[in-house]
Amino acid sequence: MNSNKSDSLPGFKFNLNTQSVRDLPFGWAKEATVRDFPVSKNLAGVLMELKPGGLRELHWHTNAAEWGYVISGNVRTTIVDPQGKYEYNDFKAGDIWYFPRGHGHSIEGLSPEGTTFMLVFDNGAFSEFATFSVTDWLSQTPKEIVAKNLGLTTDEIKSLPDKEVYIVQASQDEGEKKEFSTPLTHKYELLSQIPSHDHDGGKLWIASSKEFPISETITGAILKLNPGALRELHWHPNADEWIYIISGKIRLTVFASSAQSSVLELEKGEVGYTPMGYGHSIENIGDEVCEIIVVFNSGVYEEISLTSWLSSNPESLVAGNLNLPSDIVKKLPKKEKFIISGKK
Repeated sequence: MNSNKSDSLPGFKFNLNTQSVRDLPFGWAKEATVRDFPVSKNLAGVLMELKPGGLRELHWHTNAAEWGYVISGNVRTTIVDPQGKYEYNDFKAGDIWYFPRGHGHSIEGLSPEGTTFMLVFDNGAFSEFATFSVTDWLSQTPKEIVAKNLGLTTDEIKSLPDKEVYIVQASQDEGEKKEFSTPLTHKYELLSQIPSHDHDGGKLWIASSKEFPISETITGAILKLNPGALRELHWHPNADEWIYIISGKIRLTVFASSAQSSVLELEKGEVGYTPMGYGHSIENIGDEVCEIIVVFNSGVYEEISLTSWLSSNPESLVAGNLNLPSDIVKKLPKKEKFIISGKK
């Protein structure tokens, strides 16, 4: 059940399942941006699948950095920075990447069964469908300029595409794999790490700029909650929170101050959004472990949880503030719970 205790609040939920798909022979993509999800002013997401050999062509983004998480399958990325340094990386399910704004890159699907990944950008107005692609660029440039630039004749480049291909089939010849030369790697094996939080009710893996130094503007995480478990009431002082449900069913509560709040149910394929500073919680209300992508538009991770806050204050203060008897206050947690088990 969804409820909203103020008509002035925006919607904090978006169904990516029903969004239109850009469908091509070697892959597809669909996105959630501020255009269709107005509350998401600072973060946008794109779900993409590449068929075997599918290549998200060489391209760059002028207004956002890109964070990627491999949901299933394997991919290979290439990237070059403004200093001409480059990196090739292979990714498996559970790995993440971060590409700074303006850095040229590509993504190639390697799995025989196809590859699915989520891209998140630190600008809600970003659109993956309005990006800067190499084929679009070259098709819009006079052929004699392109030929001169590449040291070829116009006859030799006549097979270049006459429009953007977006996703194309990659060559089956792997070719030379160049050596790593960037000072900071763009790859982080997130789910191969020890969880940052490991509780009876679930686990959280997180990669901020502390763990993944190149990720200066985005912190990414995977949250797994057991049935009935609660990611406790908390807020983030420095960032908005964008979530995508990979599996399971959750209840998201959002508190916007001044007696304004929302309670929303989200299922697989749906997106939730909590603006910076808004109090919120995530509860698994399904019968299976739920897996959630969680992304923040800051490379520094900050959060304050209700149990941590209350336990840091004198018991007499808490009792007076919450109008609770002192013997009840003594039963409150003495430290942060973070994830609370659903077991009774």
